[in-house]
Amino acid sequence: MKVFGITGWKNSGKTTLVADLVTRFRQRGLSVSTVKHAHHNFDIDKPGTDSYKHRQAGAKEVLISSANRWALMHETVGDREPELEALLARLSPVDLVLVEGFKRSDHPKLQVIRAGNNTEPLPASAQPLVAIVSDGDLNPSDYNCKGPLLPLEDTQKIADFILAYSGLEKEVV
Repeated sequence: MKVFGITGWKNSGKTTLVADLVTRFRQRGLSVSTVKHAHHNFDIDKPGTDSYKHRQAGAKEVLISSANRWALMHETVGDREPELEALLARLSPVDLVLVEGFKRSDHPKLQVIRAGNNTEPLPASAQPLVAIVSDGDLNPSDYNCKGPLLPLEDTQKIADFILAYSGLEKEVV
């Protein structure tokens, strides 16, 4: 399983880019999963549902299943936030996992920078940055990146770069 990250500051366009890339990779015949880091408290379950009641009662994990999908909710109250590696170990095998966020994890990643947004470099702990994606004319070396500058609007070129970097371009149907 290859892992590649999409990172950047808030409102830089990471989620839109990840969704576009998933579509492109699926069209090429690759199996793709995503991992998204949330900096805030979030809930995917609705109050009043049976699974919500199970969690509220104290269940450490609740697995809900139907004919269309299943989801595993794991409560971490009182625990440390899991490292990316532990989360990746829970995924079924796929060709590529796109990771949104997790700046400080040690996987190759690109930084998304919108010229009208926060253009500050990421901290040194965000390495390895292997490309910069932007709607502006930036110098990647200003962002501690030895890789290329890729145009944000050209998701085909970004997808090609990720596949080549990950060694997956030969596996594409």
